[in-house]
Parts: sequence; structure tokens; C-alpha cells
Amino acid sequence: MSGKKIVGTTELISILDLELYDLDAKIDTGADSNALHCDHIHIDENNFVHFHLLDEVHESYHGKKIVMPLYKLKRVKSSNGEIQERASIRVSVEFFGKKYKTIISLTNRADMKYPMLIGRKFLANKFLVDVSKDYLSKELLKGKK
Repeated sequence: MSGKKIVGTTELISILDLELYDLDAKIDTGADSNALHCDHIHIDENNFVHFHLLDEVHESYHGKKIVMPLYKLKRVKSSNGEIQERASIRVSVEFFGKKYKTIISLTNRADMKYPMLIGRKFLANKFLVDVSKDYLSKELLKGKK
């Protein structure tokens, strides 16, 4: 357990490359990978993925149209059991005061409470989840002020 940070079931994460700061994220040890809510996702002939960060519910979304290099197309089983082909991107994130490079799949999560899902691959060997806690990252932010 030494060296691993304890996180709650919901936390704040900033996706630096997308200028999304303090985004609410669900920690999901049942999910293999990370997922981010976005709309109008398409891949062009040069392997760039285009998508919109526009959502009235989530105030962190700024309405920008984003174009980034496609990292990979992968098949993902969604929470309802359907297999989807999703575009993924490689980004820098800030989580619990540290920066990490990670892969995020892009999908429409409009029906979900949290715009971001953090999965096992990101958590592995760095974090432990305390299911009785939420937003431990907010305590860290308060300590910095």
C-alpha cells in the first residue's frame, strides 16, 4: 500500500490539453479505461479526431470544437453491455496535484451523471479507492490555498 494515494468514488480531474479544469469524474474500477463525454465525434482522412465539448449540465465544458490526433480506435463494452468502436486520444491530465499522460476514449455520456469516467488502467499501481469517500481531491486543493 505504500506510496499509493487514496481516492474517493468521485473526484476532480483536469484535462490540460483540452482546457477542462476541475471536471467531476466517477472512479470506476469496473471500467478498463477512461472515458470523456463529448458530442459530434468524427475522424477525418488524416487520422485526426474532431469533437465538441458542449454540455449545458456540466459547467466545465466550454463549447470548444477540438481537433486532436487519433491515438487509437478501439472496441469498448459500454455500461449497457453493447460493444462500441470509440476514438481515443492521448492527453495530459492533472490528478491529485500531479501530472500524468493517459488515454481517454471519447463517447456521448449525456445520460450519465459525470462527464468523465476514470478506469482501472489509470488507477493501477498509483491509487487505492475508498468507496466510503468522495472528492478527497478537494481537500488537497483547499490545502494549497
